[in-house]
Amino acid sequence: MKRRFALAWLLFAPFWLLAQELSPIVKYNSGNYNAGNQNWMIAQDADKFMFFANNEGLLEFNGSAWTLYPSPNETIIRSVKVVGDRIYTGCYMEFGYWTRQPNKQLQYHSLSSGIKNQIKDDEQFWNILGYDQWVIFQSLDRIHIYDTQTKKFSVIAPKNGVLKAFQADTAIYYQVPNDGLYEIENGAPKRVSNHPAANHKIVNIFSNDDGLLVLTQNHGFFSLIDGVFAPQQSDANRELANSSVYSAEQLSDNGFAIGTVSNGVFVLSADGQLRYHITQDKGLSNNTVLSVFEDADHNVWMGLDNGINCLNLRSPIRSYTDKTGFLGTVYASLLHDGKLYIGTNQGLFCKTYHSNEPFQFIAHTKGQVWSLFEHQGTVFCGHDSGTFVVTGATASPIFSASGTWGFVTVPGRKDLLMQGNYYGLSVLQNVGGQWKFRNKIDKFDYSAKHFALTDDREVYISHEYKGVFRFKLDENFAVCSDLTTLKNPQKGKNASLVQFDGRVYYASKNGIYVLDQVSKTFQKHAALSAVFEQDEYTTGKLIVDGSNKLWTFSKNYIHYFTLSKISNALKKNTIPIPMSLTGSLSGYENISQLSNSTYLIGTTDGYYTIKLSDLRPGHNRVSITGVTTNKIEEKPVNATIQADGDFAYNDNNVTIGFTVPEYHKYLYTEYQYLLEGLQDQWSHWSARATANFKNLPAGDYVFRVRARTADADPKNMATYRFTIRKPWYATNLAWLVYGILALVLAGYIHRAYKKYYREKEQKLIDENNLLLEIKELESEQRLMKLQNEQLSSDVDSKNRELAVSTMSLMKKNELLALIKDDLKRAPANHDDKSIKSVIKSINESISGDNSWTIFKDAFNSADNDFLKIVKQSHPSLTPNDLRLCAYLRLNLSSKEIAPLLNISVRSVEVKRYRLRKKMDLPHETSVVDYILSI
Repeated sequence: MKRRFALAWLLFAPFWLLAQELSPIVKYNSGNYNAGNQNWMIAQDADKFMFFANNEGLLEFNGSAWTLYPSPNETIIRSVKVVGDRIYTGCYMEFGYWTRQPNKQLQYHSLSSGIKNQIKDDEQFWNILGYDQWVIFQSLDRIHIYDTQTKKFSVIAPKNGVLKAFQADTAIYYQVPNDGLYEIENGAPKRVSNHPAANHKIVNIFSNDDGLLVLTQNHGFFSLIDGVFAPQQSDANRELANSSVYSAEQLSDNGFAIGTVSNGVFVLSADGQLRYHITQDKGLSNNTVLSVFEDADHNVWMGLDNGINCLNLRSPIRSYTDKTGFLGTVYASLLHDGKLYIGTNQGLFCKTYHSNEPFQFIAHTKGQVWSLFEHQGTVFCGHDSGTFVVTGATASPIFSASGTWGFVTVPGRKDLLMQGNYYGLSVLQNVGGQWKFRNKIDKFDYSAKHFALTDDREVYISHEYKGVFRFKLDENFAVCSDLTTLKNPQKGKNASLVQFDGRVYYASKNGIYVLDQVSKTFQKHAALSAVFEQDEYTTGKLIVDGSNKLWTFSKNYIHYFTLSKISNALKKNTIPIPMSLTGSLSGYENISQLSNSTYLIGTTDGYYTIKLSDLRPGHNRVSITGVTTNKIEEKPVNATIQADGDFAYNDNNVTIGFTVPEYHKYLYTEYQYLLEGLQDQWSHWSARATANFKNLPAGDYVFRVRARTADADPKNMATYRFTIRKPWYATNLAWLVYGILALVLAGYIHRAYKKYYREKEQKLIDENNLLLEIKELESEQRLMKLQNEQLSSDVDSKNRELAVSTMSLMKKNELLALIKDDLKRAPANHDDKSIKSVIKSINESISGDNSWTIFKDAFNSADNDFLKIVKQSHPSLTPNDLRLCAYLRLNLSSKEIAPLLNISVRSVEVKRYRLRKKMDLPHETSVVDYILSI
């Protein structure tokens, strides 16, 4: 029988899903914060910065950035507590406090180092409490009480050790193993109770109106009144008794957050009723909750065995997540007659609204659900298989010719309903209280995913790949006419079309358009289109809810528009929920109204609900968290923030961090900054919480940053002033030196120029004088040239005379020689004496000095000093040798010289040879060339 029951339960289980809508959970793993997995204790300071006692040190989170401060002795930090402006921590044989430095970094100050002799070997400090002027450090062996005013310590050291210390209102308690519960009064221990329940391991103690409320590890809650323990009777207490409780915190609403070793976290109301039980399969990162803490904004932080989670307990958003994948992606939802219907890619599900009962699968609806529509009390389901009418938990098919996208009402015909199908449009009709398929619209067979029907029977259809169709229906809603594809607006990815407040709207990546009923054209709507201009476009999906709100979606926000009660303008409202967090399918976003201010939005793994009346932007203020500077290729150095920054000229790479300590999962914070001195306009809004400025020139700067949440106006503006000093060569002193050097240089240049111009003037005078001299020289040269030309002419004339004289002499001698020869050949009978006398006279005439003298004078006149130069160079030359030189100077041949010397040609050659010897000329040098070169 038990086996049959178990088998039946397993077969039935897939049709049911436990439906617990939970507050959003923000998850941080060790990869996010770059520290150890385990987090033993949590605290928060006045700036709303979070601190975690982590395996690797003190972990700080400011809402934007994580910072790890290693423990002072490289051991696990077990406890952390913020008291005033100090962050106290405890670890292995060490405890102390951290203070914020001017550069916003934390610095550690040891307290235990002054009482080393009072620290037991192997002692670890697991808990820290603050009470008035005292700070209590608790280990498993003793309690160290530090007086912050006197700087002195006192110690409570029970014989059996200490399990844990607690603070309840104005009292400090601690539990001793097997010795009950104690209270510290006037610095001394006082036993409160040794009841058997007091020896159950106590996790925490809370105060209430009647006394104390004690939470134990394995036995749930007990009330403690006048030393008497009494167990609390509730369903939640019974569940806690079956769990191993490890940590607990009383919340600001007097409820409780209770962490267990292996069963997640329990959230109880003030009267002890279970509100949530969240485990790993319902959203936690880990089932072992080592610590819990409620921050100033009522978020519940959980330090886990593997990571950190933040539960936004007061969030107006509740999420339902289907971890099994059985429910699937939600495409449509509807609340009708107290039942919540969810249409997914797996089918149609329902459950009773405001209950923790599981979702029930509605039979025969397996497959893709596209839409849910309520008309005159009837629920219609647009399905991949067609159209269903839903009644309670049953669904009846009424149309199965093709898949159905959605539905619109027919103006003036309450008995008709028009539906868009995969292949055109069709009409449903209510006949005798039953809805039935009536007819398909003829002459239109395209997909009609998004469409609208106007009062004059005009139909507008958005087709993602073809654009916008328009046609006219006949009076019987059976045939279309005048089918037209509009040129404007253009088709677009994830485009949509709806009818809102009697007007047709179309949305695509190019903007949102509204139909002008007069011109029958779409005009761009500036206010609506600004949604896509101010934030990145992801989808053009438009949705009109039951309260006449028009919803749109962008990358980082969900927007809805309402009609103004005074004018026809649309009022925009923004919900700061980015698409990345909701996981909605682009183009298939869906939202439905559950109540006056509560809406349900489908996601890829379930849905979440949002209560608009409770959705208010946070009131946190932006603050600057750190400033670092660095030289090129060097590590950044933290700079002070409490005073204006003053940086060297080469420390001109500046990074400024800022934050809004907002820890809500769905509150999207954006920042905008301006660096006066470099920028003239504010930066674009961005989620990035740092600003980097590279290679800033020297000068004075003012950095301003502001933040907004949910598109709301900034609450404040944080400011930081700093100066980049000039390099030494650009300082005022340097400029003074440069000025002095410039004056000196100017004086030097002045003198140099003065000297230069004087020299230039003198040079000009000299040049003018030189020019005059040159002109005189040129005149003299011209004169000399004329004289030389005249002399040359005279020389040429004399040379001609010399040549004529020489030729005459040669002709005369030749003639005389011929006459002499003729006389010598005369017959012997002639008068020999007369002949001889004539021959003698001829010889004397040929060889006579008178001819030479005449030639010599002519030669010297033509070639001055030649014979003198030759004689000086060769003193051994005879007059006959000089005579031969003169003839050679005239470039006469031996044959021409022979008659002049009255000797034979052979004798001339001999004379030339002898002359060569006397001149001692080299063999290769011609005597004629030598004489001509002189």
